[in-house]
Amino acid sequence: MDGQFDAEITKTIKMSNEEEVLNLLGKFDENLETIENCFPVTLIPKSQEIKIKGDKQNVELVEALINELSQTARDGKQISAFDINYAADLVKKGEESKIKDMFEELVFTTYRGKKIKPKTVGQKNYLKAIKNNDIVFGIGPAGTGKTFLAIAMAVASLKRQEVNRLILTRPAVEAGEKLGFLPGDLQEKVDPYLRPIYDSLFDLLGMDKVHKYMEKRIIEIAPLAYMRGRTLDDSFIILDEAQNTTSEQMKMFLTRIGLNSKAVITGDITQVDLPSGKYSGLTEVTNILHGISGLAFVYLTEKDVVRHELVQKIIMAYENHEKELELKKDTENQVTEYNGEADDGKDS
Repeated sequence: MDGQFDAEITKTIKMSNEEEVLNLLGKFDENLETIENCFPVTLIPKSQEIKIKGDKQNVELVEALINELSQTARDGKQISAFDINYAADLVKKGEESKIKDMFEELVFTTYRGKKIKPKTVGQKNYLKAIKNNDIVFGIGPAGTGKTFLAIAMAVASLKRQEVNRLILTRPAVEAGEKLGFLPGDLQEKVDPYLRPIYDSLFDLLGMDKVHKYMEKRIIEIAPLAYMRGRTLDDSFIILDEAQNTTSEQMKMFLTRIGLNSKAVITGDITQVDLPSGKYSGLTEVTNILHGISGLAFVYLTEKDVVRHELVQKIIMAYENHEKELELKKDTENQVTEYNGEADDGKDS
């Protein structure tokens, strides 16, 4: 009969042991609600089993989700709410086979023993591009892991002795405050702009190791202006916040790259802090360098945001707001043109 609801069914998934269930559902089954928010089903965990109740289609989708995640849980990794939400989106698209690949790739193990891995398909593609190309542009919104993953790849490359040093740089753009108003000498004035790079390195290597490497010039952190006139051989070079480079600065940076070097350029073209009238070098370069072998552009989206889940919603809200403003502007222009044509018609 039309409009009749599908009959409710129940499926039971057996897990290897209780630790696997714990890793999947979290302490006190905290991930249960996350799965139930993704699909209209009811989950009932009991010992080494998970029962799924709901209509046939959703029960099968959740069964596929749990089966894909259970291998990762079996390997001892605790599944987060972010992991579940992202994996659920893949299952809904019929792309559940991509879930396992995300958890398998290891980028780096920090000094505290934390394993750094891609959390989204976009991040995995970004890492693959860095491995396979000498120059990579990682473009996307805040929270997508552009800078942190690039630095993790750089540190891993240094550890494997593929390069001799790391060069990490940012343009020192005056976003809201004038450098002259900040206290201290020039280095102290620019350090706040470079702080996110320091924080990432401290997370990966520990403060003592970072300072030791900096004393030996194995790691160099400096404003972009300090790169002028240099040739950087045997280096892994990262230019962060590249949306705030001018056209001239971007060209200068790209022509510093020497033999046996790799460069990653990261930025968010929606957050340009350059003065009015200055064109972003990152925006420009996307139109100039496409199609060059050994160079890749990777575009991350709000789906790759791995910060607090509200960050993803905030980014989407801003994007929708900007689209509404553009639509409104286009409509106003069309009305103006129409009125202009109407006036011309009256005069004739």
